[in-house]
Order: sequence, then C-alpha cells, then structure tokens
Amino acid sequence: QVQLVESGGGLVQPGGSLRLSCAASGSIFSINVMAWYRQPPGKERELVASITSGGSTNYADSVKGRFTISRDSPKNTVYLQMNSLKPEDTAVYYCNADIREYSYISSQPFRNYWGQGTQVTVSP
Repeated sequence: QVQLVESGGGLVQPGGSLRLSCAASGSIFSINVMAWYRQPPGKERELVASITSGGSTNYADSVKGRFTISRDSPKNTVYLQMNSLKPEDTAVYYCNADIREYSYISSQPFRNYWGQGTQVTVSP
C-alpha cells in the first residue's frame, strides 16, 4: 500500500528555520505533482507549495521568498525548507502527492494521497 509520511516538524522561535520531509513508500511506479498544505488553528487547509515531476514550483503568496519546495525523485521524497518563520506559520503541515502504482496486469491511473500531518509551532 502507498503511504506518505511527514517528518521534521517541531517547535521553533520566530525567525528560525525548519525542514520538513515527506517520504512516499509502497509499490510506486511514478509520482507526478507533490505538494505541501497546512491548516492553522481555526482555519481551513491551504496550499503552501507544489512541485511537478519536471521541477516547476508554485508558492502561496504568504510564504514566497521564505519557503522552498524541492524533491528527490529517486527517493520518492519531497522537502519544504522553511526560513524566517513567523507565528502565523503555526499549523499542521500535510504532504500531498499524485502517485501511480505498479501493475503487471493493467496501467494504473494517478491517485491522490495525503500524509497524516506534522505539527509546526512558531512561538517565542
């Protein structure tokens, strides 16, 4: 079965940095878009950044210039480098990916998967 597992969250002071990782595991043939979402307390989940298989990136305006998304395709892993963190960045961060599984019977479509989230807290 395919799973996404996030790591790297924690408590950091304003202005500090964290690097989140998300590793996909299972019988994976290929991964298309990978993305990071976050859900601050009392707010809805929002897109933070995304990256295509070709390396094209998109960022939310609130994190542009501070966060960097990258991926290591052979390791099926996506990263989010977060610099100059603000209290407003406090949220549960979720990994998301479109993944195609191996099949020797028929071609499989891309399916969307979510990680279970990792807590990022920015506080003095």
